Amino acid sequence: MIKIAFLQLLPSECVEENMEKGIHYCKEARKLGADIALFPEMWSCGYHIPHDLKKLNELAIPTDGEFVTCYAELAKEFDMAIGITFLERRKSRPRNTLCLYDHYGKSVYKYSKVHICNFGEADDESVLCAGDEFIVAELDTAKGKLKVGSMICYDREFPESARIPMLKGAELVLVPNACPMEINRLSQLRGRAYENMFAIATCNYPAPHLDCNGHSTLFDGVVYLPKLSGSRDTCILETDASEGLFLAELDIDMLREFQKREHQNLGNRRPELYGMLAKR
Repeated sequence: MIKIAFLQLLPSECVEENMEKGIHYCKEARKLGADIALFPEMWSCGYHIPHDLKKLNELAIPTDGEFVTCYAELAKEFDMAIGITFLERRKSRPRNTLCLYDHYGKSVYKYSKVHICNFGEADDESVLCAGDEFIVAELDTAKGKLKVGSMICYDREFPESARIPMLKGAELVLVPNACPMEINRLSQLRGRAYENMFAIATCNYPAPHLDCNGHSTLFDGVVYLPKLSGSRDTCILETDASEGLFLAELDIDMLREFQKREHQNLGNRRPELYGMLAKR
């Protein structure tokens, strides 16, 4: 079993305070035996996105700065993988980024949100730079290795964001989030796990953070078991709207056995008919 800690926390307006609060909750997650700790989207600034470029760049932080590297050190100290999220400083415009560190404190990958929210609104992500790759890598945890990828919030709206990690062999997809998780978005996550036969762990901000309502989830993607006559509920965890640290267990062995049994989903694909998906 892989224990995943969902840090469904209220942020402050101060990067330093968010860093310290995040450190505290990582310590608490370790006390509970977590193997992976996941933050909500852009934890460094609480998903605050100034449209004034000077203020935006002042709020952004470097990957090699104290905020990010302290969590790499914590991962090593606590023997626990950590997915830390932040507004990433770049030479051009900032990015909405997740850095994943294994239980040795080693960088596994840096993923930046591919589908940025560009809705023509005053507080959307149009001032940010989009990511350009869907990444899957082997994550070393205290319980063993597993193949992990990521989506970030709005990426969930695009089936391709999940299908490419599936084709790359993902077993678990980590999804930092910052939006209201209502029945349709929750159904999207359930559907992505179902159709791609992997687990999806989503960590959201709690209420009353602006436009957020908690409901962090773990869907394990295992729809059928040989001993069951019908399908099973893949929802392992759905939190309430409150602030807190929530823990869920992923049966990685059960998931792997399911992926082996259901491999025909890959064999029955018709990629020669999918060319339109790659056209603008």
